[in-house]
Amino acid sequence: MIGMSKQQILLGLALALVCGATGFWVLTAPAVWHAVRGVPTVPVKAAQLENGQTLFWAGGCASCHATPDQDDRLRLGGGRTLPTPFGTFRVPNLSSDKQDGIGGWSDQAFITAMREGVSPDGRHYYPAFPFTSYALMRDQDLVDLLAYLKTLPAVTGRVADHDLNFPFSFRRGLGLWKWLNLGSGPYQPQAGQSDDWNRGAYLVNGPGHCAECHSPRDVMGGIRTSLRLSGGPDPEGGAGYIPNLTSHASGLAKWSAEDIAEFLKTGFTPDFDSAGGSMASVIKNMAHLTDADRMAIATYLKSLPPLPSNKPAKKTP
Repeated sequence: MIGMSKQQILLGLALALVCGATGFWVLTAPAVWHAVRGVPTVPVKAAQLENGQTLFWAGGCASCHATPDQDDRLRLGGGRTLPTPFGTFRVPNLSSDKQDGIGGWSDQAFITAMREGVSPDGRHYYPAFPFTSYALMRDQDLVDLLAYLKTLPAVTGRVADHDLNFPFSFRRGLGLWKWLNLGSGPYQPQAGQSDDWNRGAYLVNGPGHCAECHSPRDVMGGIRTSLRLSGGPDPEGGAGYIPNLTSHASGLAKWSAEDIAEFLKTGFTPDFDSAGGSMASVIKNMAHLTDADRMAIATYLKSLPPLPSNKPAKKTP
C-alpha cells in the first residue's frame, strides 16, 4: 500500500467489507441453496403407508416429537426441549394439524425440509433437526413417510422458537454451515455389497441418523467424518458419552450381529444389561422394525472398520 493515501486505504477496506458481506448474504440465502441443489422431483408413485410407518419408527420421530408428559407416542405435538452448548432447541409440532403441525405440507415441501433443511416459508432449519442424515433418504420414502404422518392425530399448539446463544441465533449463517456439512443427495447402493448390507447402511446413515449422536463433532457442530460412529459426547450437553458403534475394542468388537439385532429388539446386551437413557426410547422404535431390518442394521455395523473412541479417561480420585 506504499504511495496510497489514508483515504484510499479506507475506501479499499470499505469496498472489501461490502463485497464480503454481499458474498456472505448471497451464499447463505435459502433461495441460492435451492438453486444449487435443484428443486426436488416428487415421485408419481402412490404413497405406501406401510413403508411410511417403517420409516417413522426407523427415524425415531416419536422420540423427539411426541408431546411430553403423555403416554401416546403418536401424538406428535412437540414441545420437548434440547439443551446444548449452543443454547436450547425446542422440538416443533410434527402432527397432522394443518395450522400448527405439518398437515398442510405438500410432498415437495416435506422433501425440501428433510433433504435440504429449508422450511416451507424459506428459512434454514438448525441441524438439531438431523437433515444432514435425512438428506440420504429417497424421494419415495419421504413421500411415504409424510403420508403416514398425516394419518396420525392432529395436535394443536405451536411450539416457541429456540433460545440460542449469539452468534448461533443468527439463522442466516446456517447457509455456510450447510456448504461445509450437507452432502449431495440420496443414498446410492454400493456395488459389491449385499442387499442386507445396503439396507443396513441406508437405515443407519439415513432415517436412523445414528451418526448424529454416535459421532464426535467439531467446534461448529459438524460431524467429524473421519471418526463417524466412533462415539461422542452427549449432544444435549450432558455428562454422558454416547457409545462407539464400530468394531473397535471400545465399541462392538465382542458383539455378534445376532447380539446387535437382539439388542435393537429387546434392549438387552449380551451381558444381560439393559438400555438406558435416550437409547431406551430408540429401542422402543427399533422394536417396531422387522427382524430382517434389525439384522440388516447389525450386518452393516459389524462391517465398520475399527475406530478408537475419544471417550475421556476417567479421572482417578
